[in-house]
Amino acid sequence: MTAVTDQDHTDHSDRTDRADRAEGSEPLEHSAHAHAGGDGANDGVGAGVGSADGQGPEEGDRSMTDTTGAADAADATGASAQGRGPGRDAETGAGKEPAKDPSPASAPARGAAPSATPSGTPSADPEDGAGAWDDGLIARRVNEGTAGEQAAAVVAETRPSTAASPAAPLAYDGPLRSRLDALRELVGLSRARLDNRTLAEAGRVLDEAAARRKLSGQHTVVAIAGATGSGKSQLFNTLAGVTISETGVRRPTTAAPIACSWSDGAAPLIDRLGIPGRLRRRPVQSAEAEAQLRGLVLIDLPDHDSAAVQHREQVDRILALVDAVIWVVDPEKYADAVLHERYLRPMAGHAEVMFVVLNQVDRLPGEAADLVLDDLRRLLDEDGIALGEYGEPGATVLALSGLTGDGVPELRELLGQFVGERGAAGRRVSADVDAAAARLRPVYVTGQRTGLSEDARDEFAARLADAVGATAAGDAAERAWLRNANRACGTPWLRLWRWCQDRHEQATGRIQVRTPADEEATARQRVEQAVRTVSDRASAGLPAAWAMAVREAAVRGSQGLPEALDELAGRAGLPPGRPPRPGWWPVAVLAQAAMTLLQIVGGLWLVGQIAHWMEPNLGVPVLLMVAGILGGPVVEWSCRMAARGPARRYGQDAERRLREAAAGCGRARVLDPVAAELLRYREVREQYGRVTGVGAGMR
Repeated sequence: MTAVTDQDHTDHSDRTDRADRAEGSEPLEHSAHAHAGGDGANDGVGAGVGSADGQGPEEGDRSMTDTTGAADAADATGASAQGRGPGRDAETGAGKEPAKDPSPASAPARGAAPSATPSGTPSADPEDGAGAWDDGLIARRVNEGTAGEQAAAVVAETRPSTAASPAAPLAYDGPLRSRLDALRELVGLSRARLDNRTLAEAGRVLDEAAARRKLSGQHTVVAIAGATGSGKSQLFNTLAGVTISETGVRRPTTAAPIACSWSDGAAPLIDRLGIPGRLRRRPVQSAEAEAQLRGLVLIDLPDHDSAAVQHREQVDRILALVDAVIWVVDPEKYADAVLHERYLRPMAGHAEVMFVVLNQVDRLPGEAADLVLDDLRRLLDEDGIALGEYGEPGATVLALSGLTGDGVPELRELLGQFVGERGAAGRRVSADVDAAAARLRPVYVTGQRTGLSEDARDEFAARLADAVGATAAGDAAERAWLRNANRACGTPWLRLWRWCQDRHEQATGRIQVRTPADEEATARQRVEQAVRTVSDRASAGLPAAWAMAVREAAVRGSQGLPEALDELAGRAGLPPGRPPRPGWWPVAVLAQAAMTLLQIVGGLWLVGQIAHWMEPNLGVPVLLMVAGILGGPVVEWSCRMAARGPARRYGQDAERRLREAAAGCGRARVLDPVAAELLRYREVREQYGRVTGVGAGMR
């Protein structure tokens, strides 16, 4: 496999010489050193062999699979048991095919090798390594002359017959569980008010958080992302200690994500990423490396700026699933607008699970590396990415060279600490929740005070009372009470005259329920205007979706409201029967009867004197008649004055009853549905406050 990068200008003749030495008797130590260091020796092995045989790279190279490494490791074990030294074993593995191995002990050992990786993914048959698959995705392609060297440098995922114990699932801490529960409740309360597109991101975060929680909590999945030619695959190989991912001048080189796991039990996590078993590897076997990076699952992604659309789609899909990401930039593209606007700026909230690596610093002379690194920090700060400096949480920024290895030990140490904390998955989920909450903020939070005030309720009730004619009904009730008082306390002669007039008029004491057509239209318009006003006041300051829900609730409740108010006015205007009479009315009636009696007695007395039935005496009968004639109106006027107070109270009571009835009808049909929508909004605001972790105060 070639390890040529953009900055590797090794002479082709030098590669050919090294390739010729590799086909001969190149020492194992030199090959292992070349694989581990990632220098030009590796490039020569892959690039020179195919050309020496006269074949193309696809025909001459043989793809390395996990099972091939396991079978060669098994060969080494069998050879040691027969007393062969490591040098002879490597020589055999490098120079001969398994079928031509002269050692009979190697066949059982090769046959006993497991056929599946610890992740449960079947491996390819070792003897079909040349033809099983050859799609250019795995860069480590070896021919028969270098198979032994690759087996000595790479340890396959397949372990001996001992089965790995299942990894413990991820456990979220209390605050994160509470935020996830609140987000789930928030989505449930909002589905009837918000469209699915608005809630899609929150639903995805909940689904991914639930899926990640079921998987291993002892592993941390870290993706290496970068632009074309940034050297991310070279850094991936350097961290693994062996060439796994293809590097070269052909673009794009990495066509599919490749996984490398430093410990067992990571298969479900890699399955979740959709990486097939043939693209899964294990790093070079080293006790120090395994102890330092134990639990790390490293993913080499395709170029995020690749010309192939499917490559960018794979990058976007996997970046949404991994626990952390290492962004690899180079001195030429570290300020690329695509990188900053499409990825870094939208992921600013994920700074705690982000590494930004300036690669290829060996190409920068003098202090240029520090200047470029400072400018990179400035750009990240403009993107809103917090930098983890001076002990503060944030993104880790450092410079290194994947080609020379400068700065790589520091990155490996930081990765070891990061993985050892076992908190990356939780921080990633928490950052996803923050991002989902930030996207939902416009549909839940505004800077204005919301709700329906008492003044708005009172104004709505007053408008309905005016529409139903509560004031006019109170005045009519007062007049009716006065009429009844006049009837009870008036003189018989006046009552007789009024009776004759009332025969041609409407019955006294009743309110005209049916209004003319123009008055009915005016009343309906007043009701509609009252509903619009109260809905506008209730929805003021609400987000658009909830304001629309409030207005729709008010409109639904107002249907049939004018008819209900008309019916209500007929029932609540005046109670059936005559108005109640105060206690002094009988006394007034008796006084009026006495005045009438005096008039009758005085009149009869005068008639008797005129008819000479009685002695002539005009003084007494005239006095009686004058007292009766004048006393009757005086009694009637006194009763009218005394009746004004009770009549006013009676009219006010009738108006109050009608206003209360109209307000009750409006409250049941309009205000209660509006209040229910406001209460639902208050509930979602409380849940949103729990999601963001900043409280739930309604403004």
